[in-house]
Amino acid sequence: MVLPDCAARQYTICLSPAMSDPSQTATDVADLAEALIACPSVTPATGMVFDCLARMLVPLDFEIYRSVSGEPPDGPVENLIAIRRGPEGSRHFAFAGHLDVVPPGDGWQIGPFAPERRGELLYGRGAVDMKGSIAAMVAAVRDIPREAGTISFAITGDEEGPATYGTKVMMEGMRNIQAIPDLCLVGEPTSVARLGDTVKIGRRGSLYIWLEVAGTQGHVAYPHLADNPVPKLVAMLAELDALVLDEGTDWFQPSNLQITQVEVDNPAANVIPALARARISIRFNALHTGAEMIERVGEIAARHGGRIARHQLSGEAFLTEPGAFSKMVCDAVEAETGTVPELSTSGGTSDARFLKDFCPVVELGLRNATMHKTDEAVDLVDLEVLARIYRRIAVAALAS
Repeated sequence: MVLPDCAARQYTICLSPAMSDPSQTATDVADLAEALIACPSVTPATGMVFDCLARMLVPLDFEIYRSVSGEPPDGPVENLIAIRRGPEGSRHFAFAGHLDVVPPGDGWQIGPFAPERRGELLYGRGAVDMKGSIAAMVAAVRDIPREAGTISFAITGDEEGPATYGTKVMMEGMRNIQAIPDLCLVGEPTSVARLGDTVKIGRRGSLYIWLEVAGTQGHVAYPHLADNPVPKLVAMLAELDALVLDEGTDWFQPSNLQITQVEVDNPAANVIPALARARISIRFNALHTGAEMIERVGEIAARHGGRIARHQLSGEAFLTEPGAFSKMVCDAVEAETGTVPELSTSGGTSDARFLKDFCPVVELGLRNATMHKTDEAVDLVDLEVLARIYRRIAVAALAS
């Protein structure tokens, strides 16, 4: 799949009130964030918000590649690759992230896509996760000379959803235009109490498994004429729940298995059901693979007369070993904030689980206290400082 080169098209920018004059190009990182927030982009996202980002990057001499793929319910999804190539043979540093957001829900003090500055905060859906970080990336690269090396952006509209047509698809396009980076930073909101206090250098794997046990329906008064699947399912789940998968590693917490759904479709009180189902979720560390987990659960299910009906492996566990890349990220944070980051693999999954197949990848972004919440908001000072941190990282990565 070759992504079409849209660098020459006429982009329509989504203007915030602070950018009402289309002849003016936003330069302040908060203006950039406002413009992105003002574009509704509930996952899966296409169109206007990508026009907005492209409008920011074209004046900075980036080539823009865009594609839309997929059908409902997982699509359509838009992906954008922007690249400014440096001298032949120079280092290539990539920023990665997503412009899709979770549904805003009810109860907002403002319109979720009507960004508003109030005091020291900028409110709006995506302010933290992660339009604010993308705005900081754009601001970070404005004055880095082309001679420093190649810089690219890999931005998807399908991270908050199933990621069916997102970064995995975009990676094919990156290969086709020969835009494989040497190092990559994902702008997920990793910070907790202070900006930059946490840098993610890996993620646990994520696996969902649907289980079922078949029986024979019958009258509860004549159990010898039926086969109740419920006790078998209960015994199966008890064994699974008692599993100790491991004790953790130096960089990962212990793997864990959770029972997330039990279902017996049986409205009648006097009928033994014919089928019982359950769903489990496993978050596993680098001691395991998804295939090993599936095989282990399948063996337990079979012992109790059940089977795996289907499974979904969202991503394998991975670790970017601490080294030169994580050090340059930590050094940049410390230089701008005085904070020495903690290297962590905690939390859920991110698109780093795909990008790690290209190159070493780390994650660093804004404070995550309000992500996915009503009245999501970002500290305006944090936006400015994050842009400076990102610039330091990009310059150091290109010089490495």
